Amino acid sequence: VQLQASGGGLVQPGSSLRVSCEMSGGSVSSYVMGWFRQAPRKEREFVAYITVSGDSAYYGKSVEGRFAVEKDNAKNTVYLQMNSLESEDTAIYYCAAGRNNYNYYYVQSYELWGQGTLVTVSS
Repeated sequence: VQLQASGGGLVQPGSSLRVSCEMSGGSVSSYVMGWFRQAPRKEREFVAYITVSGDSAYYGKSVEGRFAVEKDNAKNTVYLQMNSLESEDTAIYYCAAGRNNYNYYYVQSYELWGQGTLVTVSS
């Protein structure tokens, strides 16, 4: 099973961007799907996760109210919609997949990781 993240780029503060994570060799409908980010010289930070059913999503405090995660089972893809972007959102964004764990706010709960996509917010 592999994850391929895409959609990163350079955007201005206040704008929006959507990044994608496509799964191959497996089904996103069988996993909790998470997003994390890592800025230069910082630890990997939890951004959001969406449950197996896709009915519920949870967010880190720094992005709550601005970001939204959703699953498209038909496309076997998970999206992270990012609005009102700030310079502090600049990071490499990683998608991850996990199951049979209990706390998906932590890196250790995910078995599969994508390669990351760079988001730069700058004027």
